[in-house]
Amino acid sequence: MTAYPVPAERPRRLRTTPALRRLVAQTRLHPADLVLPVFVRDGIDEPQPVSSMPGVLQHTPDSLVAAAREAVDLGVGGIMVFGVPREADKDGTGSCGLRPDGVLNTALRHLRDELGDETVLMSDLCLDEFTDHGHCGVLDDRGRVDNDATLEVYAEMAVAQARAGAHVVGPSGMMDGQVRVVREALDAAGHLDVSVLAYTAKYASAAYGPFREAVASTLQGDRKTYQQDPANRAESLRELRLDLEEGADMVMVKPALPYLDVLSDVAAVADVPVAAYQVSGEYAMIEAAAAQGWVDRDRMVLETLTSIRRAGAQIVLTYYATHVARMLGGGR
Repeated sequence: MTAYPVPAERPRRLRTTPALRRLVAQTRLHPADLVLPVFVRDGIDEPQPVSSMPGVLQHTPDSLVAAAREAVDLGVGGIMVFGVPREADKDGTGSCGLRPDGVLNTALRHLRDELGDETVLMSDLCLDEFTDHGHCGVLDDRGRVDNDATLEVYAEMAVAQARAGAHVVGPSGMMDGQVRVVREALDAAGHLDVSVLAYTAKYASAAYGPFREAVASTLQGDRKTYQQDPANRAESLRELRLDLEEGADMVMVKPALPYLDVLSDVAAVADVPVAAYQVSGEYAMIEAAAAQGWVDRDRMVLETLTSIRRAGAQIVLTYYATHVARMLGGGR
């Protein structure tokens, strides 16, 4: 007989078997909750690996369609497409991102032709991949990002992506007023059914480094004057209020894991679906630790994604989407 008091409650009873743990789980992952970000690069004949993101590719148009089809067949909820143009096509205003024959809009058309409405086709609405300076907007004569001039380009870009077949456009540049301008441009062009995924709380994070390799970024300087300061939490709710007032259909927090507090804040008050983006640096850290044998890769993937869902994300953008769908036994 123990000399210590017997516990009045035993929470461990509900942890004793896998079946019990599964029965009482409060948060579940499902392939339909996930969106797969993909990269399509102009001018390549074979998919190119992204060295800082093992397993992630810069796709050709054909391999992109194949990767998207695999994800859809496994039940993944959506595809987010990023374009990687030729260096010679980049300029100060990102004009190749607006062209119907540009790499991104061409890829959107091919995907929509192949997949129709079987998935949710999302497009990155930003200029950083298409500008020779690598910023998310056009620059003024002092080399600063010109917010209002950039909005005019975003309006054109939104319409071009909608015409190419996007179900959802994702303005990610963190320009003030971007959601309103994009919504009005889409409506004026007759694209009333195209949704806007607002990058509501996008932080100036160190976790975007591998992504910049993936899109062959030519960024000069940093984006601290327009992306949010990692030290600040409350301003995300201000950004949320503005995006909702401007007509956002969905809102997002980016990155995900370092900003679960922000994600929880946003999810607590938003009356639209909330997304979070498990960004390239989060992916790369898991891959690097797993390669050293320091963590169990699949367990870490599931744990991090579950934590993002637990914090309030209904939708998670993750490079692991297809892999996780396969682990979960996804399939239509």
